Amino acid sequence: MSIFLIFLGILLTFAGIIGCMVPIIPGPPLSFCALLLLSIAYRWEVFSPKFLIVAGTVTAVVTAFDYILPLITARKFGASKLGILGSILGMIIGIIFFPPFGLLIGALLGAIFGEFIYNLNAKESLRAGLGVFLGTIVSIFIKLGTCGVFAFYFFREVFRH
Repeated sequence: MSIFLIFLGILLTFAGIIGCMVPIIPGPPLSFCALLLLSIAYRWEVFSPKFLIVAGTVTAVVTAFDYILPLITARKFGASKLGILGSILGMIIGIIFFPPFGLLIGALLGAIFGEFIYNLNAKESLRAGLGVFLGTIVSIFIKLGTCGVFAFYFFREVFRH
């Protein structure tokens, strides 16, 4: 049973890292679940309750931040709702047709296109697209950092036991 849980935890750890770049996969929550599975596999002796509470809180904050940050930067750079919607659609289309960089390129081009439809001003559209792009990039790096730390603790404990 514990070998199965450890193997499942390894899969979740890698899925979490991939999920940092793929919008439909929740990266940090999957990585946190890997920590929980490892704890269960080793009868709750691997991580302290305090560690798991902090990791769970970080997961919740980073996940919320992932949704909020691109919106904040988009608004700061003057994006409209249509520009933000264009960014989301661009991310989805980009990741399907041009993985893994399609996510970033799609977000940028989608935001620019959506914003251009909204106000027909190329300069403002580029500025709004840049805001969404920067928010998306920062959000991805925050998620990658979080999942990287979780992966470090996960594999450190796997190799210790």
